[in-house]
Amino acid sequence: MQRKALALLSGGLDSTLAVKVMLEQGIQVEALNFTSPFCTCTGKNAGCKSEAVRVAQELDIPIKVMNKGLDYLEVVRKPKHGYGKGMNPCIDCRIFLLRKAKEYMAECGADFVITGEVLGQRPMSQRRNTLNLIERESGLEGLLLRPLSAGHFAPTIPEQEGWVDRSRLPAIQGRSRKEQMKLAEELDITNYPCPAGGCLLTEVSFVSKIRDVFDHCEQPAIRDFQLLKVGRHFRVGADTKVIIGRNEAENESLEKMVNSGEVCIRWFDGSGPMGIVTGESDDTLLQKAGKILLRYTKAIPGTECSLKVACEGGERIIPVINDFDDARLEEFRV
Repeated sequence: MQRKALALLSGGLDSTLAVKVMLEQGIQVEALNFTSPFCTCTGKNAGCKSEAVRVAQELDIPIKVMNKGLDYLEVVRKPKHGYGKGMNPCIDCRIFLLRKAKEYMAECGADFVITGEVLGQRPMSQRRNTLNLIERESGLEGLLLRPLSAGHFAPTIPEQEGWVDRSRLPAIQGRSRKEQMKLAEELDITNYPCPAGGCLLTEVSFVSKIRDVFDHCEQPAIRDFQLLKVGRHFRVGADTKVIIGRNEAENESLEKMVNSGEVCIRWFDGSGPMGIVTGESDDTLLQKAGKILLRYTKAIPGTECSLKVACEGGERIIPVINDFDDARLEEFRV
């Protein structure tokens, strides 16, 4: 009887190798990929999702792409096992993903789960005791195989039962990728991206933006975090934020991301960035938003300028004094 593994596939080198190692042993594999607003991979034809889909196609295995969803935001907000250097709940994140995998394992008929994790590779989530904790709390004890580091762990059920030949599994550990690259050459895997993906939650400079969303939004949406990747962000009211595009590409992105009821602002008298105002937008708040926007134009300081305000198909012009200096601007920056 052919056994089936469910693989967590990011599209990076390690998860690709884990899948290939299983395929080499005649194991049927289905891939599961998770998307998140915190992924640093962006662009129309790039990113974790498309890399995972590409790898699945090249390896000729089925793949399901799953959004982490709103319940994942609560994991980020209040992780049981704490954060890393940024606001990254790596341990809780891994447990969350594996629990989702366990649910889908029953649905797709898989016998066990595999990942590309390597012992000692990541300081927070890939220490031996942490890896064991993650396995226990995910509910996958005995059914979670980490093929690349299998030699450093006790045999799992797939190995004990002979579904997988343990003697053919690697025993990789540590942060160097030399052994993975050597294995990739042996397995004829040549078209792989950078060895590891990125997460905005690990970036210290991004933490203030994430905290700002949680501090001002009791029930945040996925879009609240997707917006954090675009433009300069300023908090002008408890329920109001203005986002200013940094270039024409970001202006276009913001224009596409405007929700019903949100306000677009531009300098009427000349060229410059576009801004969107989210949340409440009374005249006082629009004045603050306009003054911030004008700091990124060539408008003469101290002069009265015209600002075009558009909302749900309607437009109006409001006068705004360009009198914010850099210090005043920083009071609102997120």
